[in-house]
Amino acid sequence: MIAVVDYHKGNLKSVERGLIGVGADAHITDDLEEIRSARAIVLPGVGAYADAANAMRELGQMDLLRMLIAQGVPFLGICLGMQLLFAAGEEHAQGKPTPGLGVIPGIVGALPKTDDEGNAYKIPHVGWNSIELTVDNSPLLAGIESGEHFYFTHSFAVPESGTTIATTTHSTTFPSAVQWRQSCFGVQFHPEKSSDAGAKVLRNFVEYAEWN
Repeated sequence: MIAVVDYHKGNLKSVERGLIGVGADAHITDDLEEIRSARAIVLPGVGAYADAANAMRELGQMDLLRMLIAQGVPFLGICLGMQLLFAAGEEHAQGKPTPGLGVIPGIVGALPKTDDEGNAYKIPHVGWNSIELTVDNSPLLAGIESGEHFYFTHSFAVPESGTTIATTTHSTTFPSAVQWRQSCFGVQFHPEKSSDAGAKVLRNFVEYAEWN
């Protein structure tokens, strides 16, 4: 079973349906024992960084997910779920950035409204955009080529790190997919809303979880 983590911040059914559509036994849950016993974990992206991180701490999910990721349980963070893998985030923060899972170092910050040449960009970044692969051996992006388009909706982005496996450009170039060690993945785009290419990414994750 793949646990779709419910942190009480929105509708997660589209992620669950996307996983079921590629053959997974997926289940939305906030139950710590169900999450602990799952074959793999998906952390969807709903809400703002501070709100989600604080809710996860109150529900006891933060420490559990950190432990399971360290143990190598297959994990996929989607949009905000990817951002929460990082040390902290500035979105809706009160004073200093809100701590996240801390699996990957760095602070999640706002996308700039202009590029280096002063050209204006609409923020939030909403709609279809392409990714450029920075590695060629990630199981999550197997069968995906540079230039493939995915659906994005976000105002914040993760910093560059050694975990980046794909990038996207909108006012700035930011990591749009990451991989930490062998089994922890994140994507800034929404694969469940990204047609065939998104389904391929979800299928890759499901197959990876099945065999690892």
